[in-house]
Amino acid sequence: MCGINGILHLQTQKKIDEHLLKKMRDSLEHRGPDDKGLFIEKNIGLGHRRLSILDVSAAGHQPFFSDDGRYVMVYNGEIYNFKDFYPELKNNGFDPKTSSDTEVLIQLFQLHGLKMLNRLNGMFAFVIWDKKERKLIAVRDRMGVKPLYYSFYNETFYFASEQKALFTAGVPLKIAKDGMEEYIFNRFVAGENTLYENIKKILPGHILTIHESGKTTNEKWWDLKAEIQNQPKIQNPVEWFRETFDDSIKLRMVSDVPVGVLLSGGLDSSSILASLNHQNFKDIQTFNIGFKEKEHNESHLAKMMSDKFGYGFHTMQLEDNALFEKLVSSTYFQDEPIMHLSEPHILALSQMAKPSVKVLLSGEGADELMGGYVRYKALKYPSLLSTIATIGHMDYFTTRPRYEKLARYSQINKPDDLVLYNSCNIYPNDIAMTFGITNPPKNEYRNQILADAKSLYPNNLRRQALFFDQHTYLCSLLDRNDRCTMGASIECREPFLDQRLIAGLGSLEDKWLFTGKKWKFILKSAMASRLPEEILNFKKVGLSVPWGDYLIKSPGFIEELESFSKSDLFKMPYFENIDVKKLVQNLQKGETKMIPYIMPLFMMYIWQKTYTNKF
Repeated sequence: MCGINGILHLQTQKKIDEHLLKKMRDSLEHRGPDDKGLFIEKNIGLGHRRLSILDVSAAGHQPFFSDDGRYVMVYNGEIYNFKDFYPELKNNGFDPKTSSDTEVLIQLFQLHGLKMLNRLNGMFAFVIWDKKERKLIAVRDRMGVKPLYYSFYNETFYFASEQKALFTAGVPLKIAKDGMEEYIFNRFVAGENTLYENIKKILPGHILTIHESGKTTNEKWWDLKAEIQNQPKIQNPVEWFRETFDDSIKLRMVSDVPVGVLLSGGLDSSSILASLNHQNFKDIQTFNIGFKEKEHNESHLAKMMSDKFGYGFHTMQLEDNALFEKLVSSTYFQDEPIMHLSEPHILALSQMAKPSVKVLLSGEGADELMGGYVRYKALKYPSLLSTIATIGHMDYFTTRPRYEKLARYSQINKPDDLVLYNSCNIYPNDIAMTFGITNPPKNEYRNQILADAKSLYPNNLRRQALFFDQHTYLCSLLDRNDRCTMGASIECREPFLDQRLIAGLGSLEDKWLFTGKKWKFILKSAMASRLPEEILNFKKVGLSVPWGDYLIKSPGFIEELESFSKSDLFKMPYFENIDVKKLVQNLQKGETKMIPYIMPLFMMYIWQKTYTNKF
């Protein structure tokens, strides 16, 4: 697991500035504190920071060169099945000299070119410079677990694992109007665009090729819709799921350093722990975040599971000044205003885990694959929503946070918009009434994904929402996990995101997901013999954080809330109609329904105050 960066001047006579390339690279030191490397040749330069997980010797040093010297690669990620390719490589005249997946990756590329991608089981972002054809080839994994950003600026192509390296190289930090609109309406920017002008992401499952002449091509190498359509019928879904899940976990335990588990105490992370125990993995350490507020706390369940299997258990709480400090740190690592609101906690947890492990397993992805969010339930009977819309002003709805949100959601009257805004906390009507902003974003990428979802699952809003989230909301969660764990120099692996599980689950009938009170039926069925009733039937908490209490009761935050209410943020054209003082006063009076309105603005304020001045 690493940080990668590079510069390609399209004016071929322009030479690489080594100092600038190093500055870019070393802004990513947290992603790779174990080693660093550079490759420079005239107008091309590649940089690498290494977190050594497989073959921790100097043999895994990057940039990595092919045996014939034609290709130079920088790579961030893990190919879990890399050892499977040894016989094939040896039969074709290759002689792997390391026990590193990096060498296997470049030799497979020499042998098969990009056709090898579909055979990889892993998470990766890598860039290869072809000296002969004078082109850069940049590739990202199927689900976008590993990040890769780029910018064309002043006739130069820059790329890096994080935006901060691009800003360090001199790409201007400027917010895009479309990006700001999407942040307010949808919580984050989806697709290849970002919050910033002139900075893009390589899409998951895509290849970007940049020729020295400036010609670029962008192609998709993995398509989830096609994978689901081509999936053979699964005869015994529960057995298939259990076997594939166990194998996914076994693969993700491939490591030359200790591996631990992010353990909430919920169904997903407990299923990972149960699989590890079933496969006789020993000496596992688990890491948990606890809350003093009982309704947010699952620590007792996490401890029970760790004790049951004889695994080490570590927990912590994050409050007051320590929370504020981690909020600022996580904003820096995230490169954008944080939006899931659990970023400070995952960063703190990763930092606590760092002395014990170098890799953490996470349960991310299970909810989007198997229908684990309560918000999907509103899509079961869309006609009920129109009824709720007419009675949503009644006390029953206005006095209970979850029902108050449902009443606001029910004001959406187009089925497409019910999917588009399902993962939001505030909706277009709310934004118009409270912020005075009436024009929703274009959302071209989201609409394209929604069109795919509708053709794959016609007249099935729940399945459309899952497919939609797998390409949007889940990407933002994976980015959060990557940034928070790598901020502590730890690698995060997600066993639920094995490509066999993703495509297979997408092909199953609804009953395997949406049966039972809390859904995720196939996971519960597969784990019924391994998990206690307390876990199988516990009310889902997730990593929910009581931000309303923090803002009005915690000393550091009280001060910040005061500054926030006078911030220059609200002089910006897009925010000028927001009465922020009124929002804050209502929150201070105890109106917790203000929290979803205040948090995106407050996090934008923290980002503007603590991040932008660094560049």
